[in-house]
Amino acid sequence: MSVSTGTTAEPTTEPTAGARAGQALRPHAEHAFAAELAALAAHDDRPRPARWKLSPWAVATYLLGGTLPDGTVITPKYVGPRRIVEVAVTTLATDRALLLLGVPGTAKTWVSEHLAAAVSGDSTLLVQGTAGTPEEAIRYGWNYARLLAHGPSREALVPSPVMRAMSEGMTARVEELTRIPADVQDSLITILSEKTLPIPELGEEVQAVRGFNLIATANDRDRGVNDLSSALRRRFNTVVLPLPETADAEVDIVTRRVEQIGRSLDLPTAPDGMDEIRRVVTVFRELRAGVTDDGRTRLKSPSGTLSTAEAISVVTSGLALSAHFGDGVLRAGDVAAGILGAVVRDPAADRVVWQEYLETVVRERDGWTDFYRACREVSA
Repeated sequence: MSVSTGTTAEPTTEPTAGARAGQALRPHAEHAFAAELAALAAHDDRPRPARWKLSPWAVATYLLGGTLPDGTVITPKYVGPRRIVEVAVTTLATDRALLLLGVPGTAKTWVSEHLAAAVSGDSTLLVQGTAGTPEEAIRYGWNYARLLAHGPSREALVPSPVMRAMSEGMTARVEELTRIPADVQDSLITILSEKTLPIPELGEEVQAVRGFNLIATANDRDRGVNDLSSALRRRFNTVVLPLPETADAEVDIVTRRVEQIGRSLDLPTAPDGMDEIRRVVTVFRELRAGVTDDGRTRLKSPSGTLSTAEAISVVTSGLALSAHFGDGVLRAGDVAAGILGAVVRDPAADRVVWQEYLETVVRERDGWTDFYRACREVSA
């Protein structure tokens, strides 16, 4: 007979990388879609640029979706004009860097991550741009304990993600480039034009090997903190990511992403939730455009962007509410509070815009009575 001691044995091994990826709340693209990337690589017989994991054709297929000869379905990661993706992929196959430009919520970060995952198999060589991003984040830093003990040396140098990408022939990413101070931005000029990163402290330089390139994103709504200098702007090929052209396309995007997020959070699938998704998308599109879908009523637009990404957030929150505090069916009451929070950013001006929209549009719309009541209740 065994006797419990009241303690548990400590694990003798660290979790494997695969186990850690499986436990991640949001796995990197190369882990979340590893099966699709592997299937594409197995069927990809087209020429690949140096150090690319896939050919440009396969990278575009990974982003846009398709069906392989063996029946493997590649899910779309980006729903939009094919030519935009083709231009972005082709840019990365040249020596010009790629700048993804667009208003908030147009999937700039999402596209950059998936491009890096498909091209290099690693989307983690990332510099997150903020007003406080230092030059070391783009160039290199120092291990100060080693620096003080032994002076400048390769061992004391801490490479940035961009420096690592140069050395290994990988794709680096810089998010929110226009939020980075102008003098720090310009540290990219030599890297992008000469493909070289000088290390004056060591009298050395790092030269980029074939396969290196850089993807940057920037927001063209609030223009960030600092505009790009003309010298730096010339080093990029700019691709503008538009908002979804039609309501159906936006509904499709929201539905796909909500399903993916719901699975990662173990949320049950909400039956009959399409009606509420379409309502959220309709509200956002009308307030964003300043006119109703039928073109008959002019509207005031709120101060927020009301992007597709925000619509995804509203629906995901509503799905969680319906699962944990409702009957599992996504209803108007589940999304009403999220819509209010997305629309009313300025408590004074935006609340007036929202109230006018409720009374002049939502109240009079056939089949929207439950939605009107739910929104009125949370707005009171």
